Amino acid sequence: MEKYKEQIEAAAEKFKKLLEEQLERVDRINASKESTDFASLDKIVIGVCGGDGIGPTITEAARKVLEDMLCKEVASGRVQFKVIEGLTIENRAASGKAIPDDVLAELKKCNVILKGPTTTPRAGDPWPNIESANVAMRKELDLYANVRPVCVPEKGIDWTFFRENTEGSYAVGSKGIHVSDDLGVDFVITTTEGTSRIARLAFEYARANGKDRVSIVTKANVIKTTDGKFLRICEEMAEEYPEITTDEWFIDIMTAKLVDEKRRRDFKVFILPNLYGDIITDEAAEFQGGVGTAGSANIGKKYAMFEAIHGSAPRMVKEGRAKYADPCSMLRAAVLLLSHIGYQDKADKLARALDICMFEEKKLVITGRDTGCTCDEFAAYVTETLNSL
Repeated sequence: MEKYKEQIEAAAEKFKKLLEEQLERVDRINASKESTDFASLDKIVIGVCGGDGIGPTITEAARKVLEDMLCKEVASGRVQFKVIEGLTIENRAASGKAIPDDVLAELKKCNVILKGPTTTPRAGDPWPNIESANVAMRKELDLYANVRPVCVPEKGIDWTFFRENTEGSYAVGSKGIHVSDDLGVDFVITTTEGTSRIARLAFEYARANGKDRVSIVTKANVIKTTDGKFLRICEEMAEEYPEITTDEWFIDIMTAKLVDEKRRRDFKVFILPNLYGDIITDEAAEFQGGVGTAGSANIGKKYAMFEAIHGSAPRMVKEGRAKYADPCSMLRAAVLLLSHIGYQDKADKLARALDICMFEEKKLVITGRDTGCTCDEFAAYVTETLNSL
């Protein structure tokens, strides 16, 4: 190994710095006691951040629907909408940061954020290799829980996924090490508090909503240290909820069981590490009609962010089709936002209106092209339906 001595020493130094950063993070999340009680706030500030690609189009449509629903609250000063610019790929590339400092400062002035899709550079793109804005926002605001519901009653599907949002394979995804031209190494992070809080949130949700089953999904038979720790902590948490049936699954077989018509009806609530949760929730959304039909909540103690689960679709923009983008995923995210800030009746009403517009009446259809309606036309259809309920 003498010929690799310099490479090993350089890699070890980078690994040391990475460990120091993560141990500092552990101290921060262990010490964090601050949380937001929305019922006690005099004013709830909703940040609206369009992102890039089709993001600004679909986010603006969702904002209009929300403002119409919350018009009395806005008039009374109870709710304020704050539009935040600057999360475009151009601005992020120019600053060399996943989230420019001035944008992050504005985001932190909000209680909740409605965020459009953002472009993450890939190999071959004309952009510097900056971190995903989503990953950065989850870490900066400590949005530890990604919550994604999928409901298809006619198929017996009523699932809620609790994906750990700040650790796992994504925590240090941009900080891997090229030890040599022949060897690259990435890292997986699992912490005690990081796992405990996502497990607690999932079990509390199950108890509060009458869900009698929680499924823990890992690959602990192979990824023994980090996935093993995640599984052990979730199992220990389950002991505090004896009325709930808890089972464990490996991620590969779970992806198969979700398409098993006999078994998938049994599942209710899932707890998953970051990477597995990202993959399996996209699979689950397909049963509901695709990623364009599903919204996503990112929950922390102090902040929360709500977003579409699909990408920024730069091709649609390049081809001049952005105005035909489907706003349904953002509108589903708006349902989750309303619920989170305490307006459950309005959340239920918007969910019902979306079911009518998307699956029942379908007076207008989004195709992503001029063969269907525009984003604004569909949002107006949703508002019209809301007003008739």
